[in-house]
Amino acid sequence: MEFDYTITTIKTFDEIVKRVQDEVVKAGMRVLYVHNVQETLREKDFQREPFKIIEFCSAKFANEFLDKDIKLGLCLPCKINVYTKDGWTFISGMRPIILYQFFPQVDLGERPKEIDQIIQNIINNAK
Repeated sequence: MEFDYTITTIKTFDEIVKRVQDEVVKAGMRVLYVHNVQETLREKDFQREPFKIIEFCSAKFANEFLDKDIKLGLCLPCKINVYTKDGWTFISGMRPIILYQFFPQVDLGERPKEIDQIIQNIINNAK
């Protein structure tokens, strides 16, 4: 089982960041914050190609998971990374289906699979 779902695209970095945010909203979720990792590291004199982390959430799903086990909050909110490397733009999201490995004692039902598919759709639609 793969930890992440990652694809490459020929679209520009800025275009993909915008498209991912739009797709998150279309999926009925809310963008909470966009971390500009490149800028944050540049402030400390580290150089990095463009890299943003888009944090997003569904209050319904988050509340449901927290009701199951408050420690699931360590995996919230969902994140999709957009970054460039060697001239390519990548879109990468953590797959919620791996939650079963970290929380085997918690009955998460089919929800991680459902959210996993939503994240893959967001990424595929943004490319």
